[in-house]
Amino acid sequence: MAMNIGSRRSDDPEVMMDINTTPLIDVMLVLIIMLIITIPVQLHSVNLNMPQGNPPPPTSPPVVVTVDIDAGGAVLWNGEALADRAALEALLKQAAAQPLQPELHLRPNKDVDYGVVAMVLASAQRLGVTKLGMVGNEQFAP
Repeated sequence: MAMNIGSRRSDDPEVMMDINTTPLIDVMLVLIIMLIITIPVQLHSVNLNMPQGNPPPPTSPPVVVTVDIDAGGAVLWNGEALADRAALEALLKQAAAQPLQPELHLRPNKDVDYGVVAMVLASAQRLGVTKLGMVGNEQFAP
């Protein structure tokens, strides 16, 4: 009985050193299928509870009061010049006391001192005017 250690026959297959990925791919496919099955079905619609019946009748248009401040600092209420701050505050108090407050549109001139505009805004806030808007702001754009 003899042993041949150093010689190799050419018809012997070589030893494979790579990992077998077939079982890994099979396991991944099973996991993907399980994931697809367990995901809930997505609905492409949004359920809304819409109100039934007739809409309310349209409200009356709001009363608009324009307060202009000219370049000299004079305050105009709907085009009429006011004598002083007390007259402005009396009109603001009347407007705030109404159940349906009028909209106050404040339109200052771009050359007026900011202190006059701040005085009108502070008076309106202190007396409870809630509907106040600045109009004509395009004149301040460069």
